[in-house]
Amino acid sequence: MTGPRGPGTLARDLEEIGVRDGATLLVHAGLHGTGLAAVPLREALRAALGPEGTLVVPAFTAENSDTSPVYRARVAGLTLAQVTAVRAAMPAFDPHTTPCPRMGRLAESVRTAEGAVRSAHPQTSFAAVGRRARELLARHPLESHLGEDSPLGALYRADAQVLMINVGFGVCTAFHLAEYRTGTPRRRYRCVVPGPDGRARWIAFQGVNVDDSDFEAIGSAFPFDAVREGWLGGAHARLFSLRTAVDHAVDWMTEKRGTPYRTRQD
Repeated sequence: MTGPRGPGTLARDLEEIGVRDGATLLVHAGLHGTGLAAVPLREALRAALGPEGTLVVPAFTAENSDTSPVYRARVAGLTLAQVTAVRAAMPAFDPHTTPCPRMGRLAESVRTAEGAVRSAHPQTSFAAVGRRARELLARHPLESHLGEDSPLGALYRADAQVLMINVGFGVCTAFHLAEYRTGTPRRRYRCVVPGPDGRARWIAFQGVNVDDSDFEAIGSAFPFDAVREGWLGGAHARLFSLRTAVDHAVDWMTEKRGTPYRTRQD
């Protein structure tokens, strides 16, 4: 692990990897053990993108759902009374204040940055800063949590880049858009949101049964020349076109998944 690196040095590293001035960039980052700090990295990303660029991160919140693996792990082994108490204590999603702890320190840094925008979906929101942040995150209906009408679809149309820092393709959110395009089965989701009176209430919606269990295999089959690799301090990084990644995943899923996966409660 190297010592701390300032935004200026990191910005030069990002430019060498291929981050473009004025680009729209979706970033996934796992900073543990890299020596990178969230705020300097965020500022380096903004510097590399320039005033016309836009930095986007996933700000997902599985913690406010009782149909997520996070919730099932939390209540495993509890009594019915204890489960009821857990559900009653789950806070409603607020796009302005609800944290996204499972998305990592960089995502939280972007979400809380001055001028940041966040989409309204209570489970799969995105946060962004930059010129196109409000435009790209403006629409996010419940039923399209990672589909065409979500910020992910908007990023595809904007020809965004994806930067993955110290993480594998297993967390490549772009691949979920391919699931919407290949007829993956739908399922019911449920989460807690503010009601008209300000009190928490539970809502349910239908969405694609997102499944990232084969995303590493999809990434392994990604054409070698479609990915640029480099280093940010001591962290390995990959840069590629979101549009290329989605198109590749559509082809892979059409061939390899075959009959759509059985709907699972996950």
